[in-house]
Order: sequence, then structure tokens, then C-alpha cells
Amino acid sequence: MTQEENIVQELSNRFNFSEGKIKLQRRKRISLETDLEHFKGVFEYSLKMLDFSQLCAITGLDEGVNLGCIYHFSRKDGITLNIKIIFPKENPEIGTITDYFPSAEIYERELVDLFGIKVRGLPEGNRYPLTDDWPKEEFPLRKDWKPKEQSAGSR
Repeated sequence: MTQEENIVQELSNRFNFSEGKIKLQRRKRISLETDLEHFKGVFEYSLKMLDFSQLCAITGLDEGVNLGCIYHFSRKDGITLNIKIIFPKENPEIGTITDYFPSAEIYERELVDLFGIKVRGLPEGNRYPLTDDWPKEEFPLRKDWKPKEQSAGSR
């Protein structure tokens, strides 16, 4: 068995993923989908027991009625693990991972600014990437977002 197959097997045994929720996409690429409730356990196990010790990125998603995130991690041997979580759009809230990866702060600020996802435990700081004067409840990467009409004088 390859390293990737061993990791998939170990994650499947440990967390009892249902059919299709964990995949070996291709050589050195593993993806899995879990719910918000089990994310922390999967994340910590992957970090501590499977050595996914590098955060590559966090990607925000708008899937219509739900929002989501994909956390992209890698190991020193080049194997990457993408952990996807989906949650309702009406109350989008996740916990920060800045305690493990301080560099996650910039990605989490993007989730807040661009998708309106609340990140519990995210340290206070400047907005990113939107400017401080951007309207508070305007999230430009949501599929249902429409820019406000510009007044004739501001064109």
C-alpha cells in the first residue's frame, strides 16, 4: 500500500467516513469532507498523528444554501490533505485555527470579509482584504451578493 492509501485507511478507520467522503484524488492528494461537529477531531488527528504540519491555504465556498471551507494541509513528503466542511449560510460560524497556525489569520480574515463567516477566537485586527469603509453586511464572494447601485454623482 502507498503512503496515501495508508493515510486514507487510517482516517477511514478512525473517523468512520461514509462512502465517498474521503478520497485519494491522485498521487499525493487526499480530500475528505466532514461536518462542522467533527472537524476539530479530524484536524487535530491529521496534525498530530499524521504529520500534516503545514497550512497551505483556506478556501471559502458558497454552495447556495450553505457556505463552506476547504483547509489545505501538507506534509514534508509532499502529500496534501484537503479537509472540507459545509455549514448553513444563515449562521455561518467556525472556530479559528490560529492557535495551531498563526498564519491562518489572513485566510480567516478573508472568510469574514468576503463570505461573512464568523470565526470564533480570531484576534481583533484590521479588515482584510476589504477596506475599513466597506459596508459591514456586504460579502462580495457570496453568490447572492449584488453591488449597491452607484449614485449618479459618484460615477
